[in-house]
Amino acid sequence: MTVANQSELTVDRRLQNDSIKLSGKTIFLNPFLYWRRFDTNTDRWLREPGQIGEEQIVLNRARFYPELDWNLLEEAQRQIKDAAVEMFLKSLELISTFHPDLTAGQLLEVERKMAVTKKRAFEKWVEKSFRHRLNLESQERKRFARERFWREWSEWVNLETTQKAFLPFVAVCCISVFGGWSLGFASNSCTPYFSSTNSPGMN
Repeated sequence: MTVANQSELTVDRRLQNDSIKLSGKTIFLNPFLYWRRFDTNTDRWLREPGQIGEEQIVLNRARFYPELDWNLLEEAQRQIKDAAVEMFLKSLELISTFHPDLTAGQLLEVERKMAVTKKRAFEKWVEKSFRHRLNLESQERKRFARERFWREWSEWVNLETTQKAFLPFVAVCCISVFGGWSLGFASNSCTPYFSSTNSPGMN
C-alpha cells in the first residue's frame, strides 16, 4: 500500500467518525466543521466552556456517560467530562439548527453515533481549552502583578515624605563616596618611595 493510499484511508476514517449519512445527506458530527457558517458570537459560544448552566449539564450526564459513577470521579476529571457533556449539547443544538429537517429519530441516531465516536475527541479538546485558559490567566496575573509593583513604586517615589528623605540620603551617599576616595588618595600620597637600588656610598 502506497503512502498516498494510507493517507486517503486515514482521511476517510476520520470523515466517517466526523459524519453520518441520513436520507442521502451527510451530517457532520464535528461542530467545528460548521465554522464557515458561524458568526462571532456562535464561535465564542462553542469554544468557551461554561456557556451552558451547570444544572442542565448535570441532567444530561447519564445521557452521554451512562457507564460512569460521577461520585467516584476526582474534581479535575469531573470538570473535563462536564465540559464534554456541554460540547455534546452544543453540537446537537448546532446540528439541529443547520439541519432543521431532521426528525427526532434521525437526531437520536446522530446523538448515538456522536456518543460513540466523539467522546474522547471532545475530552481532548476540552483539556486543551482548559490548559489554554490557565495559561492566559497565569499571564494576566503576572502582568497585573508587574503593573501593580510599578504603580506602587511610582506612587511611593512621588510622595512628598519620600522625596524629603531621599535627597538627604543621596547627599550622605555622595559625601561618603567622596570622603572614601579622599582618604584613599591621601593614604597613597603619604606612602614613602624606596628605590630598588642602593644609594652610592652605602656599602
